[in-house]
Amino acid sequence: MDISIKLKHAEQDFIQACINGERWAQRKIYEDHYSMMLPVCLRYATDENEALDILHEGFIKVFRHISKYTPGTSLTAWIRRIMVNTSIDYYRKQSKRRTTDLDTVYNMTDDQPDIISEMSAEEILKALQTLTPSYRTVFNLYVVEGYSHKEIAKELGITESTSRSNLVKARGKLRQAINLMYSGK
Repeated sequence: MDISIKLKHAEQDFIQACINGERWAQRKIYEDHYSMMLPVCLRYATDENEALDILHEGFIKVFRHISKYTPGTSLTAWIRRIMVNTSIDYYRKQSKRRTTDLDTVYNMTDDQPDIISEMSAEEILKALQTLTPSYRTVFNLYVVEGYSHKEIAKELGITESTSRSNLVKARGKLRQAINLMYSGK
């Protein structure tokens, strides 16, 4: 019991150092979370440079809002949520969403065997980055982050049917990109 109190006290001191703008504490958060947060940003970005822009903007928000963090909860989860929200914000600023209604979506099924299990993480990420920003963002929010179409629609300022349409199209485009990658092998 005494140990957990000391750890909680140490975390509060650490967070307070960040709130006070102490560079050593900010550097520690950055270094400890950089490698975990870059893949989150890469899923939303077109390339590594864009992901780094999102990552750095996310860390700026982390340090700006660190006073809102509740000690004793998962700092990593809190930072991850900021990175996802920063990715959404980046998408909103950079993208002019081209979407169509669900009625125009065609059946995009494929009877080919599962090649995803044979792909490396880098290959999957490369295929994901071929998607348009709107398709990539909806795909990530729905498939990876677990948002509902209602939540996605609210976050991105689109309709639920557009979210569903973009997801169906994203899956189809992703399938095409993967097939293209493997047809060349």
